[in-house]
Amino acid sequence: MTSTASTAPPGLLVFQPKPDRPPPLQTVGVVGWLRNNLFNGWYNSLLTILILLLLVKVVPPLFSWALFDAVWTGGRDACTAGNDGACWVFVADKFRVLMVGMYPAEHLTRPILAGILFVVLSALSIFRLFSARKLVLLWVVGTAGCFWLINGGWGLTVVDQSLWGGLMLSLGLAVIGIMVSIPLGILLALGRYSQLSVIRALCVGIIEPIRGVPLITILFMASVMLPLFLPVGMEINNMLRVQIGIILFSAAYMAEVVRGGLQAIPAGQYDAAKSLGLNYWKTTVLVVLPQALRHVIPSMINRCIALFKDTSLVIIVGLLDFLGMTRASIQDPNWLGFDAEAYVFCAFVYWVICFSMSRYGRSLERQGGNE
Repeated sequence: MTSTASTAPPGLLVFQPKPDRPPPLQTVGVVGWLRNNLFNGWYNSLLTILILLLLVKVVPPLFSWALFDAVWTGGRDACTAGNDGACWVFVADKFRVLMVGMYPAEHLTRPILAGILFVVLSALSIFRLFSARKLVLLWVVGTAGCFWLINGGWGLTVVDQSLWGGLMLSLGLAVIGIMVSIPLGILLALGRYSQLSVIRALCVGIIEPIRGVPLITILFMASVMLPLFLPVGMEINNMLRVQIGIILFSAAYMAEVVRGGLQAIPAGQYDAAKSLGLNYWKTTVLVVLPQALRHVIPSMINRCIALFKDTSLVIIVGLLDFLGMTRASIQDPNWLGFDAEAYVFCAFVYWVICFSMSRYGRSLERQGGNE
């Protein structure tokens, strides 16, 4: 920075700075961002060039196959063997099966209404139009309403659960699993910290064996072994047994996530609560849990995403979820040879749902950080 002198009263010089010079073009704007993030050194520059070459090699053919050369309308005859693009007609033809499985066509209005109710509940949660307590109550009531619409009873024709499937089954198992496993996991984590040795031993005895075996083993136990231990004449349908297995598996991992949050709470928080005269439950509910859960929001969202993806394992016990229906659809003799379209569509749906859950978790993190 340079300066000049201006004339003031005789014999007095006044300092006047010149305007600041603009920053170099290579440090601001798009050029500056590229230089700082993609070309800040020979190693990053080489990686950037290699990745760009890979994208140029992969992206245009992928877009051509998925969009520009794809077949969107028509029937099975529209997808000829020489066609270079994807045949999305297959997805359109199998869309109902992929969404609701073998659910009777005459009752399709009911899962559609349940899906609309699920979207409304999700929107209320995303935009936080109600308080947390009201949202929890709305989810409980709304989930019960969705189950009533899909299952039937109370004036509606009962639809056998063996006919359920597709994305409807995956979302149902995941939503109920998340809603039950989170509070159950919190109780198990608190029980593991209990001063009563019986409760502590019981919680450890539940958490550790379940965490020590794969989910597939638990699903096999719930589907095959559990009926052998039930009293004579007592029956629990396969879907309920599988749902219980998923809940227990998720709750065990959720308990360890919450335990990590509890360990992050300083001992001074407990002492401060005692000095205010708060008993154990008030200290836990009003002081400890809000802070602990705020610490572990990323891990809890990660477990929720994992739970949704783990529902694809129910195919091994005879339930056809979204992935199971996808695999069954490509075995249709009239639609052989369209595995790529089926799995790409399946992966895209899984990604949209998981990415939405991830973004919602990020918003919860930001909200917790501002409180």
